[in-house]
Amino acid sequence: MDIVFDQPLVETRRKRALRNADPKALFLLEIAAQDLAERLSVVERHFERAVELHGYTGVTAQHIARTGKVDRVERVEIDPAFADVEAELSVAPLETVPLAPESANLIVSPLSLHLTNDTPGVFIQVRRALKPDGLFLAAIPGNGTLKELREVLLSAESELTGGASPRVIPFADVRDVGALLQRAGFALPVADSETYTVRYASLFALLKDLRAMGMTNPLATRSRKPLTRRFFLRAAEIYAERFSDPDGRIRATFSIIYLSGWAPHESQQKPLAPGSAKRRLSDALGVAERTLDDGDGKR
Repeated sequence: MDIVFDQPLVETRRKRALRNADPKALFLLEIAAQDLAERLSVVERHFERAVELHGYTGVTAQHIARTGKVDRVERVEIDPAFADVEAELSVAPLETVPLAPESANLIVSPLSLHLTNDTPGVFIQVRRALKPDGLFLAAIPGNGTLKELREVLLSAESELTGGASPRVIPFADVRDVGALLQRAGFALPVADSETYTVRYASLFALLKDLRAMGMTNPLATRSRKPLTRRFFLRAAEIYAERFSDPDGRIRATFSIIYLSGWAPHESQQKPLAPGSAKRRLSDALGVAERTLDDGDGKR
């Protein structure tokens, strides 16, 4: 397994962000929490035990509870400091699902799985923790997130030093994340994405929000050399030149991948076996069936 993220640093920055809480910077988590709750609200099922997995503030657990779809909601976090009075809290590292096999009906993960080194392993842990016909819902920052910032920081560092090191973490593609659901053994997997554009007064306002979200660079291969004031000023200039609106405000892109998958159960709909169709497609479409030639005389 490749070590992409410095997990102790990830946890340190999430705890620091919690201590210095800035409610206005938590808009992305609020968006994800509302969307996950809306998706749950249309599911024609009731869930006895729901678990919010590393949801940071607990806002997703609150939205899930308000849907009326669950009897009780529990939370899993990296530190007791994340506890609140509304839900029972268990403590576990970011890559650990501390639940007994087949013990939960619903597991929800908002904006944390993008920071795991063994994401396939976490998916497998989630599936094992779900009861048969249990539901997994997740929101994961996806490809395209902070694409402007990535370009700007690389350009500024290359211009000033002649080289560049990774400053923005890699984000997964929606197809890859959907494939992980299938690989982990989930039934009826679904993955889609939503893109949001947020405007800021400057690069420095964006960076302030990222610190408040606990989303500053946790890459294991990050450069340990401190960045200079000159670097940030040049990066701010490049950002304004390339990604600003006529009023001078800059744009930042956030893409969120939404996932759902079910623990397998015999009652679930299954695809038809190959060759089991009782009617030809050509008959259904009202067209004549013909054999295609690939150009080499093979049919």
